[in-house]
Amino acid sequence: MFDAKKLLDQFLGSQIPGLSGSVKGRADQVGGFARNNPMKAGALAAAILGTKTGRKLAGNVATLGGIAAVAGLGYLAYRNYQSGKAPQSGPVDPSALQPPADSPFNFESPSLSNDFALTLLRAMIAAAKADGHIDAFERQKIMEKVHEVDLGAEAEAFLSKELADPIDLDALVAAGRTEEQRVEIYTASRLAIDPDTRAERGYLDLLAGRLKLPDPLVDHIEATVSSAKVSL
Repeated sequence: MFDAKKLLDQFLGSQIPGLSGSVKGRADQVGGFARNNPMKAGALAAAILGTKTGRKLAGNVATLGGIAAVAGLGYLAYRNYQSGKAPQSGPVDPSALQPPADSPFNFESPSLSNDFALTLLRAMIAAAKADGHIDAFERQKIMEKVHEVDLGAEAEAFLSKELADPIDLDALVAAGRTEEQRVEIYTASRLAIDPDTRAERGYLDLLAGRLKLPDPLVDHIEATVSSAKVSL
C-alpha cells in the first residue's frame, strides 16, 4: 500500500523540499516555493481540485499541509463549537491548529492512520466530483497532470479509480467511526471545494446529514475552513 498520508500532503502542499522551522515560519517559504515551482507545490490540488469551475485551495492551510491541516482545522472548529464560541471569523492562526497530545485530532493519533488518510482523500475527490464536472475527458487531462508528478503506479491507480468510480457515500459515512473522524471527513470535503453550485452545496448538506453532524457544528467547520482559505 502506498503512503496515503504523503499523498494527502501533496494535495494540500506541505511536502515541499527545503522547508524548516516552526509552522508559522514556514508560511513564507511555502508561498515562495509555490510561486516558483507551480508544478510541484499543490500539483494534485491544481489537477484534481482546481478545475475550470474556479475552485481554489489556499494558503495558510498549506503551512501545515495534508492530514495535519484537515485534523487541525477540524480540531479548531470542534473546540470552538464545544466551548460555545461564535464561529471563526478572520484569518486562522496556524498555531491554533495544533491539537493537544491526547486529542483524537492530534496528528500522531492512532485514529489518523494510513487507512483513514485514504478515506480523507476519497472524501476530497468525491466532493470535487459532486457537481458532475469531472467527465471522461476531464479525467484524462487530470491523469496526464498526475503522471507528471510521478507518484508511483499504485497511487496513480488509486486516483484513477476514485475519479472514475461513482461516489460511494455509504463507505465514506461508515469510515467515520467517531465524531472526531466524522468532523475530519466533512472538513476534508469542504476543503476540496467552495460550494458555489447547487450540486456542491447539496452534496455537502447531504454529507453532513449522513454523518449526523449537528447544524451548529457544521456552521463552525464551514466558517473555519472559509477563514483558512487565503491566497498563497
